[in-house]
Amino acid sequence: MIEIIQNGNPILRKVAEEVTLSSITKPKIQKIIKDMKEALHSQSDGVAIAAPQIGVSLRIFVVSGKIFSEDFVRGKDSEIPENNYPDLVFINPVFLKISKDKKLLPEGCLSVRPIYGKVRRATKASMEAYNEKGEKFIKEGTGLLAHIFQHETDHLNGILFIDKAKDLHESTSEEEFK
Repeated sequence: MIEIIQNGNPILRKVAEEVTLSSITKPKIQKIIKDMKEALHSQSDGVAIAAPQIGVSLRIFVVSGKIFSEDFVRGKDSEIPENNYPDLVFINPVFLKISKDKKLLPEGCLSVRPIYGKVRRATKASMEAYNEKGEKFIKEGTGLLAHIFQHETDHLNGILFIDKAKDLHESTSEEEFK
């Protein structure tokens, strides 16, 4: 199983390096993406993961496809078939737009267990990135997806949600995030 790096490891505080476009389809980067997906899927409450969280300081994050399921939205994520919704891979992501409208939402992190808090983030955001095939794309997100874009980009910049969160507290309940 792929280890998820925990708070205190210096790699989480480094600014991640860009991935060269020519290396995206090469075995090394493809293995990193595969490892990220494996680590993400090993955590029932995980919705996204950044490469630094598995010890790789590169500008890559993966968003779990399950967040696009109506069952996930209704809190029934255990009933979602694994491959119904493909994971989204973002390589060298850059914000194109980010709304001024912000909302305080509960947040946790696979690398900051078992801490939760509330973070004020933009309610809409659009990103440009490359997928695992090296193709450039633009993805717009609202609500949870916009929140994830910002959380994962923070990881790529060496920032953890606890740096911005209010009402930090420990919880062992997966219900905290939902």
